[in-house]
Amino acid sequence: MNHKILIANRGEIACRIIDTCQRLSLSTVAVYSDADKDARHVEMADQAVAIGPAQAAKSYLDAEAIFAAARETGATVIHPGYGFLSESGNFARRVRDEGLLWVGPAPNAIDAMGDKERAREIAISAGVPVLPGSRRFRQGDMDGLHEAAEQVGYPLLVKAAAGGGGIGMRRVDAPDDIEAVVEATQSMSSKAFGDSSIYLERYVAEARHVEVQVFGFGNGEGLHLYDRDCSVQRRFQKIIEEAPAPNIPEKVRNKLYQAALALVRHQQYSGAGTVEFIYDRHRQSAYFLEMNTRIQVEHPATEMVTGVDLVEWQLRQALGELPVIAQGLIHMAGHAIECRLYAERPEKNFLPAPGNIKTLVWPMLGEFLRIDTGVRSGDQVTPYYDPLMAKIIAHGADREEAIANLSRALEEVVVEGLHNNSAFLSNILRDFKFKQGGVTTGYVDDFFARQSVASITDSP
Repeated sequence: MNHKILIANRGEIACRIIDTCQRLSLSTVAVYSDADKDARHVEMADQAVAIGPAQAAKSYLDAEAIFAAARETGATVIHPGYGFLSESGNFARRVRDEGLLWVGPAPNAIDAMGDKERAREIAISAGVPVLPGSRRFRQGDMDGLHEAAEQVGYPLLVKAAAGGGGIGMRRVDAPDDIEAVVEATQSMSSKAFGDSSIYLERYVAEARHVEVQVFGFGNGEGLHLYDRDCSVQRRFQKIIEEAPAPNIPEKVRNKLYQAALALVRHQQYSGAGTVEFIYDRHRQSAYFLEMNTRIQVEHPATEMVTGVDLVEWQLRQALGELPVIAQGLIHMAGHAIECRLYAERPEKNFLPAPGNIKTLVWPMLGEFLRIDTGVRSGDQVTPYYDPLMAKIIAHGADREEAIANLSRALEEVVVEGLHNNSAFLSNILRDFKFKQGGVTTGYVDDFFARQSVASITDSP
């Protein structure tokens, strides 16, 4: 494979992609901002190119700088990772226009699924169940808002049409609050995504966040790699994920797979993707939430239970070397749980806590433990990017063993120099409600109500 892969990203996902490239004997190019000139992904790559100042808008989101780096190094393939430019249909088109290979789905699929309200319409046309929702409301448009809200029903969510990852999502419990929340969300969405559009969607109080990992072959064929539970969240952002989702009736689980694959067929989707659902545990019904057209942060949990390297599949597909794979060849063994180690302060509403990592020691890796990280002792967690330091993933023959293996790994992690959430994660894994399996997206609030501040944070 005489190709050179440019990774248009940073941190742990850039390092993780480079790992697979090295195993496949593929040359790699890292890009870096001024803040990342000594970062681990820069050290790992065969070549590295500076692309601008620390601010993401002037470096990792600067498409011109990315293409200049590709030309300078002779890169032939661009892998976007997740975040940044990974869900920009225009960037994907430009990659192809530049004569480069794009690691990801077709640009039109990225556009379709990136617009959350449009994605709902596509899901409906594919026969996938969705929660009751409203039409699109743009900035300054309040015509029929109260009537639409009453039809959806309170409580409801105001959601940015271009949002994702929990950004641009606010709950409204009463009619008196709807206009103010819509205006604030429209303004935020306009600044964050360049699109002020919002829509309303019914809020499920006892909801679980369950998703299906899919891979499409671009011709209407595709397969699933089972499911994950991502219900342990703060501010609508995931903290702990596990595969498979515990305590889901098998008939519901099979419906999730069927719905996810219906969307893959309808879109003739290509590449890795995740179809996310809200599961109403009281009604035992699942509803389409969104589809992420990229590799997910939590993909290692799926890799641990299936033995599949999803990044390798992505690369081989981009290079034209991946055949259509039959669903019957994909098997799941055991249970895996992934937790995200952040430089943050859980006791202060998960406030980011950038700083210098004086000491960082990981437990010994092995068959049952994996760590994806982009930092080392002496590195800085800067205020410019997400404060994720690592993902720690443990496998077990069953869920109980996976929890035990992950708990032991967290106890062996040493982080000195900055606040972090390792104590918080350890306490969750010991919590009886989490151990029972099947917690809802409101679990973290409930957990805080039952814990002391001293038990949820690790100080420098």
